[in-house]
Amino acid sequence: MTEKAERNNRKMRQGVVVSAAADKTCVVEINIRKPHAVYGKMMTRTTKYHAHDENNLAGVGDVVQIMETRPISKLKRWRLTQIIEKAK
Repeated sequence: MTEKAERNNRKMRQGVVVSAAADKTCVVEINIRKPHAVYGKMMTRTTKYHAHDENNLAGVGDVVQIMETRPISKLKRWRLTQIIEKAK
């Protein structure tokens, strides 16, 4: 983790790249599992984030880490910080 991330206490998420077709952008899908408030059954919530990928390093299927950042475009509010695992 970078010094800047620690100082600003920005949100970090880890997910899988589902699209890398756009230039300098990747779409990251994040699954969050949490129990239902009343019934306690485990539920999965899926969210997609558009992340800025400056060097087009991420490919479909890669496990990546993204960090919250200032608005870069209409949809991009996240930035790719590292690729944890490349797709096989």
